[in-house]
Amino acid sequence: AFFAYATNYLIDTDHGVIVDVEATRAIRQAEVGASRTMLDRTESRFGLRPGYLAADSAYGSADNLAWLVKEKKIAPHIPVFDKSKRTDGTFSRSDFLWEVENDRYICPAGKELKQFHRTYATPRSGITAEGTRLYRASKRDCDRCELKPRCCPNTPMRKVPRDLNEDARDVARAIAATPEYGQSRHRRKKVEMLFAHLKRILRMARLRLRGPCGARDEFLLAATAQNLRRLAKLRPSHSVIAV
Repeated sequence: AFFAYATNYLIDTDHGVIVDVEATRAIRQAEVGASRTMLDRTESRFGLRPGYLAADSAYGSADNLAWLVKEKKIAPHIPVFDKSKRTDGTFSRSDFLWEVENDRYICPAGKELKQFHRTYATPRSGITAEGTRLYRASKRDCDRCELKPRCCPNTPMRKVPRDLNEDARDVARAIAATPEYGQSRHRRKKVEMLFAHLKRILRMARLRLRGPCGARDEFLLAATAQNLRRLAKLRPSHSVIAV
């Protein structure tokens, strides 16, 4: 058995320069937390806040996208981490039209799905333990619907869950359809190139120092070496004139 650490980079994709580095355990939750730490630290130290953040789908959870969109005002060029796609041939959530002004979904048959179909004496929040709101169709509509075998063949009515931060996920989905998203995905290859250089050239497949502090020091020194190498290439060359 062994304990693994991961290095996380915050990179200026225009120049390939590492702006910040954070060592974490090699698990997804820790790496997502490291991205927030690096963004906050970069802003407090250097006054830098990126206009967008490009990352892989591990950073595409609803909570993280909401933090980027609502708190940091950073455009997430990140694939949405979404498991709502059904594989049994029935309609997925994406087949239902969301109407924000009416707080409801419209099913493929044109019927509405609402959170509450009656008024309760005691108001209810409607928030489930999973942090979602359930939108339900009317059983009467589902019973006589021709699309029921393709929608909810095993339940009396169709239910569609909506995450509390689904609006932030919608922002990320809209960005994914833009040409700028494709460009940022291409620039993100510079991150993978730095990780490959870290392993193949700097021989960082194994750490020599133990513990989180040792991992932090090694990763910081390695990032410094990579930055010096990169900055040397960015520095304009000046011809030397002999006198």
